[in-house]
Amino acid sequence: MRMDEEVFFTMFKIGKIGLVKKLIVIAMMAMFVADAVDTNDVYLPCEDAKVQKGDGFTFGIAFADKQSFTPDSGPQLSPCDSRLSLAGKAQLVVFRPMVDEISLLTVNRSSSDSGTYMVAFAGQKYAARSLPIMLADDSHTITSFTLVLEFQDGTLQNLFWKSFGCDACPSGSICLNNQDCAVPNTECQKNGDTACKIGIQLAFSGIDKNLDALNSWYEVKNLRQYSLYGLFSDLRNSIIGAI
Repeated sequence: MRMDEEVFFTMFKIGKIGLVKKLIVIAMMAMFVADAVDTNDVYLPCEDAKVQKGDGFTFGIAFADKQSFTPDSGPQLSPCDSRLSLAGKAQLVVFRPMVDEISLLTVNRSSSDSGTYMVAFAGQKYAARSLPIMLADDSHTITSFTLVLEFQDGTLQNLFWKSFGCDACPSGSICLNNQDCAVPNTECQKNGDTACKIGIQLAFSGIDKNLDALNSWYEVKNLRQYSLYGLFSDLRNSIIGAI
């Protein structure tokens, strides 16, 4: 039996995980063939790309203090713009999700890391960036976010942070400002920073370079009562227990 057949068989041995989790299993299996349909050869977040469904798309998230993203109350520049001067002030992570697939991105963040806000960005000539969103304050770290990448004719136009409130906060979380799932920073320190792991639910909207609609954002809206972070975690544990 080939490796991909073994993965397929093991995944589908899992019983009673519910319709939503089965859909996530199918999405995870699709990752095995993702490279075969990826026509986007732009791998740096500060370069322009024109994409279609099934391509990989590279973007970055910068972590810094809010003032670092809007110095002197000037224009909101992309972290790719040298005028922003984030060197030595920010931390950076880079992701390459598949276009129009719902993804769960995770960031292993220590309670000692600098930066209380984050900005998502991509592109150079067609630079796009999100508004800064609060990640942590002196008392709490927000652990669950939703980010939507909006495209026009395959070119990134906007990045939006969305909030669905606290209905799907995982066990041990609190509801911060009546809208965000968060954990006390003391819990991060007590549990070796594992409680500070950040989950970002990612989806797409708009149209690709072939004028096909990108619909994953609408799927996320329909699943908003669920925590994809919790679903992925439960599924991972189920797979490990079945092997």
